[in-house]
Amino acid sequence: MPDAPNLLFVGGARPLSFSLDMATEALAQAAARGLRVHVTNTAEILAATAPVVAAATVQSTVDVLAPGASAAWAAARVAAGERFDAVYALQELAQVAVAETAEAVGAPGNPPAAVHRVRTKDACREALAAAGFPQPVVGLCTGEAEAAVFLKEHDGPWIVKPRDAMGSVGVSLVTDAAELPAALALLPDAKPFLVEQFVDGPEFSVEGVFLGGVPKILAVTAKEKVPPPFFVETGHVLPAPLPDARRREIEATVAAALTTLGLRTGGFHVELWLTPAGVVLGEVHGRFGGDWIHRMLAHAIPGLELYGLVFDDMLGRPGTGVPLAPSRGAAVRYFTPPPGRLAAVEGWEQVRTHPAVLHAELGVGPGDEVKPLQRSGDRVGFVVVGADTPEAASALAADLTGSVKFLFEPEIEPEIDPEPEPGRLPGLWALR
Repeated sequence: MPDAPNLLFVGGARPLSFSLDMATEALAQAAARGLRVHVTNTAEILAATAPVVAAATVQSTVDVLAPGASAAWAAARVAAGERFDAVYALQELAQVAVAETAEAVGAPGNPPAAVHRVRTKDACREALAAAGFPQPVVGLCTGEAEAAVFLKEHDGPWIVKPRDAMGSVGVSLVTDAAELPAALALLPDAKPFLVEQFVDGPEFSVEGVFLGGVPKILAVTAKEKVPPPFFVETGHVLPAPLPDARRREIEATVAAALTTLGLRTGGFHVELWLTPAGVVLGEVHGRFGGDWIHRMLAHAIPGLELYGLVFDDMLGRPGTGVPLAPSRGAAVRYFTPPPGRLAAVEGWEQVRTHPAVLHAELGVGPGDEVKPLQRSGDRVGFVVVGADTPEAASALAADLTGSVKFLFEPEIEPEIDPEPEPGRLPGLWALR
C-alpha cells in the first residue's frame, strides 16, 4: 500500500489483557481505514504482545520510555524516506514520547510541554489553580520532614502519593501525622512525592476525544472505590446517573480545563470530585481510560469506533456520523474478596457465560493467595456488563459479582507445645 497513510503506534500495548484488547481494537479500526501501522516498543514487550505485532504492518525495536529516543528514531526514519502521517499511543507512559515524536516528524499532536504538564501531577494542579479552577493544596516533598511540615501548615486529612505513577500504586490517606511514616513506606521508590489535601465527595471521570482541536465529551463515568486509606477503583457505571444540570457543569468544567492545559489531539480521561462547592478536578490524562471503559463506551454508544475517531481527526477525514452520546448503559465491577488462600471459587462459569456480559476475567483459582486490596494490580477479576440503562447495568454487575463465592482454606494457627518430647527443646512451634 504505497499511498496508504502511515500510523506510528508508539508503545503498542502492555502485556495486560485490557491493554491488548484496546490495542487490537485500535489496530482493527486502523486497518478498516486503510492505514499502514508501524508499532514500536522494546524487544521484550514486542515479544510479549504478539497479537499486536501480528496486526501491525511493521515493527521496530525502540525504547519508548527512554527520553527522546522515539523522536530521534522517527526523525531518522523520515530522513531515510519513511513518512508518518499520524502518531498515536494508548499507554500513559508513552504520551510524552508521542508528543515529542509527532512534533519531530510534523504530524498532528499535543504540544510536548502540555503533555509534560499533565503527566506531572503537581504541575498540572498548579496550572489549573492559576487559571481559577478549585484545586486541593499540594506539596512536592523529598522526605518525611518536608511532608510533616506540610501537614502542620495545611488542614487534613491528606493524601500521600507518587508524583508520576498509576494504578493507585503508593496512594494512601493520612488522617494524623503519626500515620505519615506508614504512608511513606507504601511509595514505590525514593523519588520526590506529593502530599495534598484530601477532597471529600463522590468521584467521576470524563471520557472524550478531541475533534478539530476541540474536546468532545462522550460520557461521564461514576466511580466506586475501596474505603480509605486506599483508593483502588472497584467499579464504574457509564453514563453516570446524574441530573442534567450537574452533568453539564462537569462537562463545561472539563472542557475548559483541557483547553487551559493546552491539549488538542487524541483521547482524554479526566478524574474529578463533586463537592458542595462544585466540581474539583483531579488527575488529567491525555489518553483513554483503563478499567475496560473502552468496552463500556462501545456498548453505551452503538456504532462508536473510539480509535477510529482519533485516526480520522489526525488525518483530516470526516467522521462516521455516529451520534456521539450514550443511548444505553454499561458497568464494570471488580471482585473484592478478603485476603487469604483460596480453596475454591463457585459460580464463576454461570457469570462468565451470562448473555449481558461484555467481558469477564478471573485471575485466581484454588491454591492462589488473594492479597489485601491496596493497588489496582491486587484485583483478582471483574465483570463488564451492558444493559438498556446505566442503573440496570450497575445492578446487574453487582448481582453477578456477588453471586461468585470465594472459599478460603482455614488458617493454620501456631501453638506452643507445652510438653515437648524428650530431646526437643521447649518452646518450639508446632502446627495444628
